[in-house]
Amino acid sequence: MLVAEEKDELKGKLKEIFGYDNFRGNQEAVIKNLLGGRNTFVIMPTGAGKSLCYQLPAMVNDGLAIVISPLIALMKNQVDQLNAYGINARFLNSTLSKGEITRLRKDAISGKIKLLYVAPESLTKEENIEFLQKVDISFVAIDEAHCISEWGHDFRPEYRKIKSMIGQLGDMNVIALTATATPKVQIDIQKNLQMEEADVFISSFNRKNLYYEVRPKKETKKQLIRFLKDHKGKSGIIYCLSRKKVEEIAQLLNVNGFKAAPYHAGLDPDVRMKNQDDFLNEEVDIICATIAFGMGIDKPDVRFVVHYDVPKSLEGYYQETGRGGRDGLEGLCLMFYSHNDLNKLEKFNKDKSVQERENARILLQEMEFYAESPVCRRKQLLHYFGEEYQGNNCGMCDNCTNPRERFEGSAFVKIAIEAVKQTNERFGLAHLVNVIRGVEDEYVKSYAHFDLPIYGKGDTEDPDFWKSVIRQALIYQYLEKDIDNIGVLKITQKGLAFLKKPHEIELARDHDFTTIAEEEESSERTPVSKSYDEKLFEMLKALRKKVAKEKDLPPYVIFQDPSLEEMATTYPTTKEEMAGVNGVGMGKVNKFGKEFLELIEKYVDDNDIETAAEVVVKSSVNKSKIKIFIIQQIDRKVDLEEIAESKALSFSELLTEMENICYSGTKLNVDYYIDDVLDEGRQEEIYDYFLNSETDSMQDAMAELRGYSEEDVRLMRVKFLSEYAN
Repeated sequence: MLVAEEKDELKGKLKEIFGYDNFRGNQEAVIKNLLGGRNTFVIMPTGAGKSLCYQLPAMVNDGLAIVISPLIALMKNQVDQLNAYGINARFLNSTLSKGEITRLRKDAISGKIKLLYVAPESLTKEENIEFLQKVDISFVAIDEAHCISEWGHDFRPEYRKIKSMIGQLGDMNVIALTATATPKVQIDIQKNLQMEEADVFISSFNRKNLYYEVRPKKETKKQLIRFLKDHKGKSGIIYCLSRKKVEEIAQLLNVNGFKAAPYHAGLDPDVRMKNQDDFLNEEVDIICATIAFGMGIDKPDVRFVVHYDVPKSLEGYYQETGRGGRDGLEGLCLMFYSHNDLNKLEKFNKDKSVQERENARILLQEMEFYAESPVCRRKQLLHYFGEEYQGNNCGMCDNCTNPRERFEGSAFVKIAIEAVKQTNERFGLAHLVNVIRGVEDEYVKSYAHFDLPIYGKGDTEDPDFWKSVIRQALIYQYLEKDIDNIGVLKITQKGLAFLKKPHEIELARDHDFTTIAEEEESSERTPVSKSYDEKLFEMLKALRKKVAKEKDLPPYVIFQDPSLEEMATTYPTTKEEMAGVNGVGMGKVNKFGKEFLELIEKYVDDNDIETAAEVVVKSSVNKSKIKIFIIQQIDRKVDLEEIAESKALSFSELLTEMENICYSGTKLNVDYYIDDVLDEGRQEEIYDYFLNSETDSMQDAMAELRGYSEEDVRLMRVKFLSEYAN
């Protein structure tokens, strides 16, 4: 093994291979430690340069370095980058053909490859172990090492077998790396890898350029569109919990003029790879993804990371937000939060073992505290990872830029610490709150805690208040977590000193998310806000009546009321903006829009209104596959019953889809079908009714048109709307 002993030689290699003049943070110390033959454990936040800690030693050492990595996306991204540097790096995973695997093995044995990325699942195969035993291996790197810990946020059982797999390859150095590890997880990783003696390098978790914000999950699509319009053209990631939501949001963004693509494990591997590459190559600006995306994706200019749904843990949240601003420039981290998300996540855990369920519950509880807490978010995050932020205001989170109401809380903190002390530092938050509030549940009874002096001392405050007090006492280091017993709280030296000599402590009120109702979000159509400008709405209605009279058409044919309401909400002043209003489309704009645009523009100028075009959320209704299919089939004059049958729709459901298509401004020529089912005279009678009616209500039509089936009348309404409204 070649060991680079001189600092200048190591820096020379850094410049020669990677083009950097200097190491960052702990990188140099970590690399020297590994090259010196020591087992090494690295905790370094996302974006701080973990990968270099094993990539450079792999180039300096003789032999092949094995990198155990959990995700195919990570492997491909890093291998592509290393190949661009002229380094022969490859990956071994399930995407390779037999021929590719044969060539890879031959190249590895002959010494042509310097870094080999391997999925842990691949190491369980006997043929791969046998092949690697023939290779000159320099060291093993275990990336995303937090996957080893069952206490962590991304536990993978196969990761706990890594130590025995490595043992079959011989005695060699190991470097384990992770971006997120609480003190409890750190201990678990070292114990499982039998690396207790390893040198540990912990970098600061403070990403100074990231701005953290939590917003209530209300009218989320509108909030998201407005946020993205403020950052148009910038690169970003939007994380969703489900594949369905990923697809839905990606489609929503594309309809609203953004370049977005989905990424989740259910996509065809080629599509997934293409979408990832398009994001890296700036063909698309935004990736909508499940948490499968981003581990190891080295894109430095991600300007925002949005969590559309609440993540499962603070570790996951921190790691995902860490993909923003890796170049040290702006990185905005926005999370939409609701209790409903937490309830959904709780349900996901119901099939797990009792211990796994409890671990997952505690992780969700930490997420809840973070979102609702009034304390500096940076301070909370660093505290969670065992690091203390000096100061109470970072100026780079919503809690610091818009501080919550504060109050003198020393008496409450004293009660909290006393509760921990009198219960002998053996219990967690929920039990302590019950003791403080005097709630006599089964645990309070079994431990006879109703006899304690502290019992019931805080019965005038609600449970959430006491949870917040205890949480703030933790962050301000009067209490601490017991590393050996998950969930249990203990008193620090600072807490004991406070009990002896109390002093003033300023606490803050939590955010109250309980009064905020989460909007119902239909996947078909986004509801338009009712809070429209009533004066403008009446003016638009009057204009509609005038235009309808001039064109000798019913007013609803021009624009329907919901469309006018949205115009009176968003004040569209260009053709493109008006075409984005639900139920309009460019066809209607070109046919009827000129006078309406002039009216709105004058109204905006006269009343000095700042247009709210950014709140338009265009429905993706016309873009959905089923509607495109219907339009194409009708263009080909396919029988309507056949179209319905091929999509497992009833005839009534097909008509509903056709009506939606017409209301959104697209013509459908269904004469070929109507001419077969209705004679000319009957068609004219229904047609005349709609031409002279004040409304397109089916109830009114059926009351007036005796002797016609509802299907016939709806078909004629589609014909009428296509010819006059579009």
